[in-house]
Amino acid sequence: MVRAAVLPAVNAPLQVTEIDLPEPGPGQVRIRLAAAGVCHSDLSLSNGTLRQPAPAVLGHEGAGTVTAVGPDVTTVAPGDQVVLNWAPSCGDCHFCGLAEPWLCAHAGLAANAPYAKRADDATELYPGLGTAAFAEETVVPALAALPLPDGVPLTDAALLGCAVLTGWGAVHHSARVRAGESVAVFGVGGVGLATLQAARIAGAGPIVAVDVSPEKEELARAAGATEFVVAGDGTAKRIRKLTGGVGADVAVECVGRADTIRTAWSSTRRGGRTTVVGIGGQDQQVTFSALELFYFGRTLSGCVYGNSDPARDLPVIAGHVRSGALDLSALVTDRIGLDGIPAAFDAMLAGKGGRALVVF
Repeated sequence: MVRAAVLPAVNAPLQVTEIDLPEPGPGQVRIRLAAAGVCHSDLSLSNGTLRQPAPAVLGHEGAGTVTAVGPDVTTVAPGDQVVLNWAPSCGDCHFCGLAEPWLCAHAGLAANAPYAKRADDATELYPGLGTAAFAEETVVPALAALPLPDGVPLTDAALLGCAVLTGWGAVHHSARVRAGESVAVFGVGGVGLATLQAARIAGAGPIVAVDVSPEKEELARAAGATEFVVAGDGTAKRIRKLTGGVGADVAVECVGRADTIRTAWSSTRRGGRTTVVGIGGQDQQVTFSALELFYFGRTLSGCVYGNSDPARDLPVIAGHVRSGALDLSALVTDRIGLDGIPAAFDAMLAGKGGRALVVF
């Protein structure tokens, strides 16, 4: 049996309990988790903003060691260290054929099938985003287990599975930041901190971090921000002042709120790029006038999983980790156990801290 944090139903409190985890079947692998990050997407799954069958074991940002493999698995073997990929691409659908694996039509299939049972009453459980990382061990499709490149600490490697791939991809794939361009990053949580580091590695400058919490300035500057703005009235005007009066070449929104998206757009120069990473609810409506769309000539784009191909990007990111340019531990402000996840959810709602990391 395995200890796990179970979501009994949408908007219900998490329950840390024991679950029965089966041995891996055909095309599956079993993984002993070393760590799992607590991402805002897990909060969105728990409150119904994102759809997830329940009861479920949430958690999708994780890393660990393969303990067993099912029939037909050739990509990893017992003893291998791996990073979880919550959106594994099938390689065959329309979007994969367009070389856009982050939009794979079948990436979410594993989340819709029960994968384990509660030990106390045999209730079937679903894996959050197909990975169920809020548990000591999990069983996932082999495609969801990516070999960890050498030289990356296993515990910190959990962050590669979501925050870092998303932030890195937002900068390098979606916004395509060039050296010398100015960048504004809205939201200094785990993804925002990864985005700031990616912008610094890209040679951007100035790099403006924006957050509602003044206490996040030190975190933001350590990650690469050269300027820090406390969000409020006049945020866009302040960013324009910090970028030569024209606005940022690139704005990356990591919050998922209509007002923040609108401010990020208004902070971007004429002809600039605004990339939306944050996941908002259906009630978050953003409006633009037809005239401003013409006049400013800006590009507004969504960004799913950093528009990343994890198999391609992980080795590149690992190189920056090994060189010291990318500091994974700088994203983490709290190291907790399974029992600490509800408090980590509360901290995210309150806008406190960076990434909380469940360490097993």
